[in-house]
Amino acid sequence: MVEEAIASLPLEREPRGLYEPIRYVLSLGGKRIRPVLMLMAYNLYRDDVKPSLMPAIGLEVFHNFTLLHDDLMDRAEVRRGKTCVHLKWDDNTAILSGDNMLVLSFKYMMQCDETKMPEVMRIFSKTAIEIDEGQQYDVDFETRNDVTEAEYIEMIRLKTSVLLACALQIGATLADAPKQDAEALYRFGECLGLAFQLQDDYLDVYGDPAVFGKKIGGDILCNKKTFMLINALLNASEEDRAELQRWIESKDCNPDKKIQAVTALYTKIGVDRMAKERMSAYYEEAKACLDKVGLPEQRKQMLREIALELMGRQK
Repeated sequence: MVEEAIASLPLEREPRGLYEPIRYVLSLGGKRIRPVLMLMAYNLYRDDVKPSLMPAIGLEVFHNFTLLHDDLMDRAEVRRGKTCVHLKWDDNTAILSGDNMLVLSFKYMMQCDETKMPEVMRIFSKTAIEIDEGQQYDVDFETRNDVTEAEYIEMIRLKTSVLLACALQIGATLADAPKQDAEALYRFGECLGLAFQLQDDYLDVYGDPAVFGKKIGGDILCNKKTFMLINALLNASEEDRAELQRWIESKDCNPDKKIQAVTALYTKIGVDRMAKERMSAYYEEAKACLDKVGLPEQRKQMLREIALELMGRQK
């Protein structure tokens, strides 16, 4: 349903130079987890999900807008196996097409029950602002060496988690769910997003490339301030911290040797265990929040299965 709706968006407009990149970005696929979560939250209370479809598409257009601009800011080359917009076209096109996607996302989000629109737009606007705040924190952290774990958690909450949470809360709101249910679903998505991002940090170091979908060690090579690096610096002995700092400051070292050495330090310091414990804690909190939603268990089962799938868990 989501894919069909995206494919049928009226993007055959002029000038083509503005809309072709938008069609290109939306055609790259992805899990579509955010619109699906909105539809699923709506479906908890209503059987026919069509009234929530266009807001769900608006959320997906917004998500892809953020990716387009992130790629430009990061000077990334590839997104989902395809050339990024700023390279396939140019920087100005990426900026302008991204801006247009942002406006379109609000347009599609407004295509909902008029009585629900003020609350829906309040949630969506708040989320859009928070995501920009998270992105700025991420940029600021690149030039800081004193980032704390709490600051990092807040950054990933803003940059990643709130959009999952927003999807669930808007879906529930559109379906006339009780306010406490909508709030519990928001926190469910927020905790699930935190667990998922921490898992991503962990897998970039310890994951199987064939399963993870990309080469491991990328965060290590670019000295990205992740949960892993922050806690390694905070918890290392003086000797281990000095060695880690040498690898961080090295310019022309062998990439494979750097990944191997830093990974060994992470394991010695115990940040692999810390990451597992923290992601498990957020996952358990997410499950507890879903328990608070006042619906029969069978209505919530699909959301539980989605959470399991996102976290790669069996139970």
